[in-house]
Amino acid sequence: MGSFPFIDGFPIVTSLTLVVGLVIIYLLLDGRRNQSSNRNQLGASPDSSHCECCEKKHFTNKDNNDVSSSLELRKSSVDSQDASSKSSHNISDESEAVLRTSDDSSSLRPLPECLKIYKSSRDGCLALSDDEIISLVDANHIQARNLEKELKNFERGVVVRRKLIQRHTHVSEELSYKSYDYSKVFGACCENVIGFVGVPIGVAGPLLMDGQEYQVPMATTEGCLVASTNRGCRATYLGGGIRTRVVFDAMTRGPVVRFPSAIRATEALKWLENSMNFMKLKREFDASSRFARLLSVQSRVAGRFLFIRFSAKTGDAMGMNMVSKGTELALKILHADFQDMEILSLSGNYCTDKKPAALNWLDGRGKSVISESIIPSSVVQKVLKTSVTAIVELNIAKNLVGSAMAGSIGGFNAHASNVVSAIFIATGQDPAQNVCSSNCITLMEPWGDNGQDLYISCTMPSVEVGTVGGGTILSSQAACLKMLGLSGPNLSQPGHNARTLASVVCATVLAGELSLMAALAGGHLVTSHLKYNRSDSNIAASVASHQQRSSLQTSLPNLCVPSKVQHKHVDDEQKITMNVIDLPTECKQS
Repeated sequence: MGSFPFIDGFPIVTSLTLVVGLVIIYLLLDGRRNQSSNRNQLGASPDSSHCECCEKKHFTNKDNNDVSSSLELRKSSVDSQDASSKSSHNISDESEAVLRTSDDSSSLRPLPECLKIYKSSRDGCLALSDDEIISLVDANHIQARNLEKELKNFERGVVVRRKLIQRHTHVSEELSYKSYDYSKVFGACCENVIGFVGVPIGVAGPLLMDGQEYQVPMATTEGCLVASTNRGCRATYLGGGIRTRVVFDAMTRGPVVRFPSAIRATEALKWLENSMNFMKLKREFDASSRFARLLSVQSRVAGRFLFIRFSAKTGDAMGMNMVSKGTELALKILHADFQDMEILSLSGNYCTDKKPAALNWLDGRGKSVISESIIPSSVVQKVLKTSVTAIVELNIAKNLVGSAMAGSIGGFNAHASNVVSAIFIATGQDPAQNVCSSNCITLMEPWGDNGQDLYISCTMPSVEVGTVGGGTILSSQAACLKMLGLSGPNLSQPGHNARTLASVVCATVLAGELSLMAALAGGHLVTSHLKYNRSDSNIAASVASHQQRSSLQTSLPNLCVPSKVQHKHVDDEQKITMNVIDLPTECKQS
């Protein structure tokens, strides 16, 4: 056999074993270097050791980097959106696309991860999808009422809230929510907002009041209301217009307090009647506002209860909040002299707000306004299509005797609340205050040497309106006030705008009363409502049916199919430009 080499005197088997071992060690070291090189290419730290804890640390850092990148991307997107649509407060198309993509249920991240992103910075919500925001709401990490504040985007807050309640009830896309300035709503006019409702706004006019013309905006869904009021505006215009006066201007608040005994309550009542004590209350009350000015304090005792009615001027604001603040301070002065007095409520229903009350009818609340007009007999006949005698007799029977038989409080009118509500909604007033603001007595009587003309007046003792605060800050409502030239405060004459608005309400009520009473006296009410207060699909059948019934009812004269008429003028000597609205007329043969 040939000879084999020896390594340091070791036998051949031992040498071969050593060589194989060295080869294996070399291969292992070479593999370790390749793995280290691959980790460096993936972004791992070159000096990191390859162990389980380091791998965990590596992937945690990677997650944080992904969160940070996502947050920066979403924040950049929202910042870009805010810069391009700040004036309209809308979500851009690009942002909406991002939100829709991120709302894919397959990409919904776990709650702990969403919470960590949310708490990572003040803008954490911007990196979350709508469904992820909802998961945080469900877990009480975000309050649903604060969505707009948390998301820093009013419209997106509305969208997320709609999705929240969509799980419990159907929210149709027909409920509008886009392209609205929610910044004026949040924290001021409404909570838990899910959209807005559009109400049609018509215009009646020109209303000639105190020598000035007004185009009166009216928001309503009752067909025929604007057309009828417009006819009343035309009739009063031809008679020389409407004159108005505000005879009282004060908002009220009536707290209720309690004493240990009726005797003690009576002592407090006597204290309030003292003029020196009134001045103490007035100084404290007036100091609460630049515009609040206490005018009077009226008190009533019922057992141990004392009801106190504070009346104050409030500038161009409707003034409920202003008077409430002043009342609270005045009660502290009273309490200083009557330590045993217990204040039960700042409002004891002695104000009285948003409820029928004889007190408001008799003593007034807000603005007490009177309007009047004289309508020539020719206008009564040609425009109103009735006679002075008929309309006067009807007013006595319906508005005076009929309301008295019903035990009405402040309801001695035909439909004052119709006009009041329409103007209130259009100009941003509190619709609930229609309850007291519609108090009205309509009076009519023959006028002139021979009694051939018509005198009409409307007295409204509690019109509660303002041109600042509340819903008047909303864009559409502010635009309607601008139509009247009454938007915002009157800086030179504080309170003038609100008083003028109250006069416009009262004058428009007069126009509406005149037209409706004429329609009733002439028998035109049903025919006009068949035309203006029914859907088109039902008009033809309804009119035909009504014609058939009318032929059998000879006691109701002048009922006929409404015809399309454009009222432009009565004769060549009295031409005026009015809003052209189709109005029902009598048949030509009548």
